[in-house]
Amino acid sequence: MTNLKNKNLISITDYSKEDYLSVLDLAEKFEKNPNQPVLSDKVVGSLFFEPSTRTRLSFETAANRLGARVIGFSNPTATSLQKGESLHDTIMMVSSYVDIIVMRHPKDGASRYAAEVSPVPVINAGDGANQHPTQCMLDLYSIRKTQGTLENLQIAMVGDLKYGRTVHSLVQAMSNFKAEFHFVSPESLSMPENVKMYAKNAGLKYHEYRKLEDVIPFADIIYMTRIQKERFPDILEYEKVKDSYILDAVLLKGCKDNMKILHPLPRVNEIAMNVDKTNYAYYFQQAKNGMFVRQALITSILGYADKIK
Repeated sequence: MTNLKNKNLISITDYSKEDYLSVLDLAEKFEKNPNQPVLSDKVVGSLFFEPSTRTRLSFETAANRLGARVIGFSNPTATSLQKGESLHDTIMMVSSYVDIIVMRHPKDGASRYAAEVSPVPVINAGDGANQHPTQCMLDLYSIRKTQGTLENLQIAMVGDLKYGRTVHSLVQAMSNFKAEFHFVSPESLSMPENVKMYAKNAGLKYHEYRKLEDVIPFADIIYMTRIQKERFPDILEYEKVKDSYILDAVLLKGCKDNMKILHPLPRVNEIAMNVDKTNYAYYFQQAKNGMFVRQALITSILGYADKIK
C-alpha cells in the first residue's frame, strides 16, 4: 500500500497509478464494512462554494461512517464571504479548526490555491470546469468492479466534453491503463486540446464522433454527461446543443454484453428512464461507490489506512 498521508488531491495527476490502485483496494474493504469509526478524534471541513448534492452528501456520509465530525457550509451566501472575506482568509480560518478540508469551488484552480495556503490537506471536490478527482476515483472503482480490470478497455465519453471536469480527469487517469478513447460531442463541446494531448503523449489512441450510435457496438464503458447549462456564457449556445444526445433502451441493441453506462449525475434527459431497468445501467451504483472511495481517500490522507479491516 502506498503512503498518501498528508498528500493533497487536487488533480488526478497528483496521484500515481499505484496510488489509484491502493485507494481502490481500500475502498473494497469499505464496501464490505462501511462503518469503521477510526476517525473519532478528527474533524472534516466541508467547504462547498458551489451547489452539490451527491458529492457533498457522499463526503459527509463517508466522514460520519468513519466517526469524524463535519463542519462547514453548502451555501457561501451565509458566510463571511458576503462581507468580503478572501478565499485565503477563509481557508486559513477553517484550517485552524479541522484536520482535512474538502472543497468545491466554481473557479478553475481555486482548490490548488487552497492547498498552497492550507496547513492541513485539501481534497478537491470539483473546481470549475477543471478537475473532479474524487469523482474520477469512484469512476475507476466502478469501471474495475464492472469490467474486472482497468486495462485495455474501450471508453466512450458522450456529451459535454468541453466543460465536463469529470471526463477531463478520467482521460488522465485511464491513460495509465492502456485505454482507447472515443469522444462523442457537438463540435462546440469537443474535448479540450490539452486533454487530447495528454492521451496522445501517453501513447494512447483517441477518436472523435458526432453520433452516439457510432460507438455503441464496441464500447466497454459509455460515460454519459449532462450538457451543463450553468457553464455556458451565452444561453443561446446552450439552446443549440442541449438535447444533442439522448441514450434510450432501443439504442442499446447490439452493444457488448459487458458494457456498462456511467454518469456522474445529475442527469437531465440524456439517459431515458427506460435504460434504468436494463443490465447496462450502472450510474446509481456508481454514485453509491463514491462513499466507499471517499472513505478510502480520507483515511489514507489522514494516515489511518492501516487501521481499516
